[in-house]
Amino acid sequence: MWSRPDTWSRHIRLAKYVEFPEMEHLTRVGGSQTSLREIETFLTGKRRDIETESDRVLATILFADIVESTNLLVELGDRGWKDLLNQHYFLVREQLARHRGHEIDTAGDGVLAAFDGPGRAVRCGRAIVDSVRKLGIHVRAGVHTGECEVIGEKLGGIAVHIGARIGAIAAPDEVLVSRTVSDLVCGGIGTPI
Repeated sequence: MWSRPDTWSRHIRLAKYVEFPEMEHLTRVGGSQTSLREIETFLTGKRRDIETESDRVLATILFADIVESTNLLVELGDRGWKDLLNQHYFLVREQLARHRGHEIDTAGDGVLAAFDGPGRAVRCGRAIVDSVRKLGIHVRAGVHTGECEVIGEKLGGIAVHIGARIGAIAAPDEVLVSRTVSDLVCGGIGTPI
């Protein structure tokens, strides 16, 4: 004769009986967060607040911005600058699509994009530099790979800040990469950086 499931917990020290709706108790890969939290609490004696944990992803980020944009704005005026910026972003987005990059954010004349691989990001950076030359402008770009915090539809965290700093020190028409990116793509880009 089988005993009721809630009596089984009496035979395990410090255990408690928790009933889950339907088949939720059958944990599988990527299973129920509710049952996984209960198991974690039982095994560790602590309950983490999973909702407040940040979601993090490994990504390669590319920062690209126009060199001496303030001087160009003064020279072209607001309307001319707006037209140039629209053309610039059109060309940048063409290259992002071609290299499977995802635009994360734009600010002023800069763009932040994410890639699933560093080689692709570096090639995209070079393509952006080359494509916007026909507009008479120069771009600098920085590439870094690291764990990024997912903030809604955007990325943040130290990896993003490192990428921004690398982009800021790049020379005009240069795609500057972090040591991490250099190590990851060693021999795999196909063209010199």
